[in-house]
Amino acid sequence: MGKKKASCGLGRALIKERAQSQRGLRGKDSWLHTSELNDGYDWGRLNLQSVTEQSSIDDFLATAELAGTEFVAEKLNIKFVPAEARTGLLTSEESSRIHKLHEENKQFLCIPRRPHWDKNTSAEILKQSERENFLEWRRQLATLEEEKKLILTPFERNLDFWRQLWRVLERSDVVVQIVDARNPLLFRCQDLERYVKEVNSQKENIILINKADLLTEGQRQAWAVYFEKEGIKVVFWSALAEAQRLSEEARQSDEEDVESENEIATTDEENSENDEDLGEAETAPVRDHEASDSDTSDEYEDCEDDEGWQTCSEDAEEERVIPQHDSERTEQKVVRNESHLVQRDELLEIFKSIHTGNRVREEQITVGLVGYPNVGKSSTINTILGNKKVSVSATPGHTKHFQTLFVEPGLCLCDCPGLVMPSFVSTKAEMICSGILPIDQMRDHVPPISLI
Repeated sequence: MGKKKASCGLGRALIKERAQSQRGLRGKDSWLHTSELNDGYDWGRLNLQSVTEQSSIDDFLATAELAGTEFVAEKLNIKFVPAEARTGLLTSEESSRIHKLHEENKQFLCIPRRPHWDKNTSAEILKQSERENFLEWRRQLATLEEEKKLILTPFERNLDFWRQLWRVLERSDVVVQIVDARNPLLFRCQDLERYVKEVNSQKENIILINKADLLTEGQRQAWAVYFEKEGIKVVFWSALAEAQRLSEEARQSDEEDVESENEIATTDEENSENDEDLGEAETAPVRDHEASDSDTSDEYEDCEDDEGWQTCSEDAEEERVIPQHDSERTEQKVVRNESHLVQRDELLEIFKSIHTGNRVREEQITVGLVGYPNVGKSSTINTILGNKKVSVSATPGHTKHFQTLFVEPGLCLCDCPGLVMPSFVSTKAEMICSGILPIDQMRDHVPPISLI
């Protein structure tokens, strides 16, 4: 019975639909309702529905329909989208194509130059020339992004920051470019090295790889060989690890000082038994201790009395280095890089010995520290000086003006504000993972996570 009723219902529906269509044809000559006006629309068949919101594709199709645009579907034009494409990763073909574009256009990836000036150039003319050169540089990078479709890292667009860099380069004998050990090539600016030689061919370039304690010995050795082939001196350094080592040494030294004072006090009590020799023991304890080979505090007393023993040895070292300028100049053609982590004293010795030409100031060597924000320039200075001379912040761009600090007589450090220099990247996910883009500006978390 159920099947019969269902079939009957379907038959009645078909008969009813046919009767309604025939009735509509006969009613054409009768009086017309609004839904039967012959104005090009079949008002009786339209399903009118209020639309207040549409998806992007529906809005696009509706706009195209209003504009009278027709679309023709193309068959057999199928592209299979791999799963990697949905994660924001590049295919091997896309990566090779982008790398080829980077190599072809790397000569256009430069930093702004300071226009030529001399003592007769007025301040107004120099500022106007700097603005014009800077504007031309901005236009060149914009053309690179628009025409070549290349992705550049965000770069410094404030002319005053570049003016700080120009002055640091002009007054420095050695320019140290500090890079992050986790991605040295991204933070290295080769055009900066060329610009240093353009300012003065006798200036020296050094790459200081900070946070190198995060690398293994094999990784450091590979980077040392790579930069040797590039012909540039590289030094592996960790400001944090060295600061911890120096603080530990200072703590141990304080403990030794306390122990030595206790030993000296004990020795004085033993020597006080002889009343006649008491005055002599108090005025010349060092001479009495030198006479006895069994006393373990002799060496400490000598070092304590001669407070300037480190400075004297460093001065003697400088006197020893000066006559070797000719031999160093011949050896400097072949760069030899070591892969170990340098300590503070070794780093200072590199700064003092690498420059062999004419100095900007004959009485001192000026070492300029430049690089991206937050790579550790200020932390390096504080570790070298042994105390906090420069304010440090986790926020990029904390240092606003260059400042000079003397480590010792004859060695001056010049701290430059952090500059984000233009460089090529493949995707924005790479910039987020490299710490260039703030994480709070991230719109899609899938590509960076997939890249990691």
